[in-house]
Amino acid sequence: QVQLVESGGGLVQAGDSLRLSCVASGRTFSRYTVAWFRQALGKEREFVAAIDWDDGSTNYADSVKGRFTISMDNAKNTVYLQMIALKPEDTALYYCAADSMPADLIRNIVRGSRGYWGRGTQVTVSS
Repeated sequence: QVQLVESGGGLVQAGDSLRLSCVASGRTFSRYTVAWFRQALGKEREFVAAIDWDDGSTNYADSVKGRFTISMDNAKNTVYLQMIALKPEDTALYYCAADSMPADLIRNIVRGSRGYWGRGTQVTVSS
């Protein structure tokens, strides 16, 4: 059974930085794309970023380009989301997903239909 566990969230002020982690247990991320999504209270889920574990190609939502960076650590089987210059509108529950879909398509994945999903880590940015 594959499990994804996110960590690193917290309460920060606007302009601060955070680094989120997504660790997989039960298998490696090899041949998978790992993506970060977020969902703010009362809003729909939003794609944030994705990385292809095998070739390292990345894909970002326009709203986070230049501020968020997705990366991976093969040895730790971990994907990171480095977030800088955080804004109050970045406040959301952030969770990761892993699937065999390409990095440029995983933004359309439907939770529950396929892939592996974590439970999320809360990020709250105060103004």
